Amino acid sequence: MTTTAPTETTAKPQPADQAGAPVADPTELESGVRSYSRGWPAVFTHAKGSVLTAEDGTEYIDFFAGAGTLNYGHNHPELKKVVIDHYLEDRVVHGLDMFTDVRREFLQTFDEKILKPRGLDYKVAFPGPGGTNAVEAALKLARKVTGRESVVSFTNGFHGMTLGALSVTGNSMKRGGAGIPLVHSTPMPFDDYFGQVVPDFMYLERLLTDGGSGLNKPAAVIVETVQGEGGINAARAEWLRGLADLCKEHEILLIVDDIQMGCGRTGGFFSFEEAGIEPDMVTLSKSISGYGHPLALTLIKPELDIWEPGEHNGTFRGFGPAFATATKAIELFWSDDELQRSTEAKGAYVESRFNRIAARHADHELVVKGRGLARGLQMPSGEIAGAIAARAFEEGLLVETSGPSDEVVKLLPALTIPEELLEKGLDIIEAAVDEALAAA
Repeated sequence: MTTTAPTETTAKPQPADQAGAPVADPTELESGVRSYSRGWPAVFTHAKGSVLTAEDGTEYIDFFAGAGTLNYGHNHPELKKVVIDHYLEDRVVHGLDMFTDVRREFLQTFDEKILKPRGLDYKVAFPGPGGTNAVEAALKLARKVTGRESVVSFTNGFHGMTLGALSVTGNSMKRGGAGIPLVHSTPMPFDDYFGQVVPDFMYLERLLTDGGSGLNKPAAVIVETVQGEGGINAARAEWLRGLADLCKEHEILLIVDDIQMGCGRTGGFFSFEEAGIEPDMVTLSKSISGYGHPLALTLIKPELDIWEPGEHNGTFRGFGPAFATATKAIELFWSDDELQRSTEAKGAYVESRFNRIAARHADHELVVKGRGLARGLQMPSGEIAGAIAARAFEEGLLVETSGPSDEVVKLLPALTIPEELLEKGLDIIEAAVDEALAAA
């Protein structure tokens, strides 16, 4: 959300015990590393659909959706029933990688409703509970398969906070937290990084073919089709196709990080569908469980699945309730194209509203960004974008910022958000933009 700790916008919530007496401020105990609670200083107690409720009764429209973890909203009733039944029936909760019925049902459903209809053939690995685990597994396997060390990543990319994933992340503040050199990765310019000055892949292709470039032949290239944390930078379909062709030509594995932009965020289930490419590996997490449960997948082309048993493992890679809700979410939302069409229509509406705002403030050169329901409005500075997010919070809307300087107002609402709430939230943003730019 932010690259530096913002000033907290209102007084800290003061909790009380059952007798009404104040108790110790929990923020005094929690590490200063916390971030979202600084910009949104409320204590939230309930959530339903696209609305979060604070303990003082204030309701907030949610344009954040757990950073893309809640594509189907908070506490969807049919998914909630699956969770409740799972616990009430004493089903397996923790299973490592043992066979369980819910694990089998998820794999069957994922294959039948997601992979096969798209003509995709992947093995599924469960690398751990979060997206960074999925990325680490992909990088590790790419190096094992190819025998090479280097990985090409892209400017403004974000892939996680563990050391391997952080090494292919662009943000300097996040990289600086590693405390050690981050090696065996080489950043390259993302689509439109230089505008139209440099033709696509001219630099990377020259380095790959020049024996004097100093670039070791990479094991893999890792890319987001839409850079979320990087500022809602959407790669063109032709750029992605060119990247896939380049990787194939030089026998480099292509990894698409679909952790935030997959599961329908850009329209299709996978964000790379529009480009018509087939990555060698795909990482998924966030909304794959459908309910906010921890679950991550690394999809691997069958010929690359050369793991030895137990060569990559983790304690929390068999969370039963996550398998159960993931299966139900796929059945509910991916048995037809209704959600995809709805997401594309809502995304077009957001884009039209942002275009209207940008046109009205043409002197500030605002930039409208994104695909589907991953949308951004780039401001002249991070300070202005932060002021807009803060004002939106005061008016009952949760919206974050992203980009190298947090200069982009970033929208990730639930794909199921009702149209009236989407419109109301955009009204709040529009008023906040007007106010912030008038004061700039």
